[in-house]
Amino acid sequence: MPLSRAQKADQVEWMKGVLNDNEVLVVMQNHGLSVAQVSQLRNEMREAGGGVKVVKNRLARIALKDLPGGDVADLFTGPTVIAYSEDPVTAPKVIVKFTKDNDKLTILGGRMGEETMDEGGIKALSDMPSREEIIASIVGQIIAPASNLINAVTAPASNLASIAKTLEEREDA
Repeated sequence: MPLSRAQKADQVEWMKGVLNDNEVLVVMQNHGLSVAQVSQLRNEMREAGGGVKVVKNRLARIALKDLPGGDVADLFTGPTVIAYSEDPVTAPKVIVKFTKDNDKLTILGGRMGEETMDEGGIKALSDMPSREEIIASIVGQIIAPASNLINAVTAPASNLASIAKTLEEREDA
């Protein structure tokens, strides 16, 4: 069923919104995924905080035409699927994991900010820690000195207690 002119304009605006609101865009080619597989991919991406959509190539190229990093428009050939997320590593992580188990989806490349990336760039992004993992690491490093200080301050008291217990056991023996 062909789209009306208004529906096409809505699709172009939606795509521009996705490109402006999300840090990363992954472009893939669908080689015969079933409806169940596409639904599984959508669910995994939604749980991770991103989205997946099958797009019309011509409309995607129109949306990308005036934006910086529009070189990614060359990737929109054949049956195309996009994945996007605000966190730069979320979409690549989910997609790379999904493509390891499913050869019917091929990563063509993508866009992070204004930079166009190839398949290798997307795979490199997927190996990076997520925003939450980085925050947890920083918090752990901030808390570690305080934890060490607490251990150092309480250690002499526990050492004295164990020495007193040992002496008491010797007297009783």
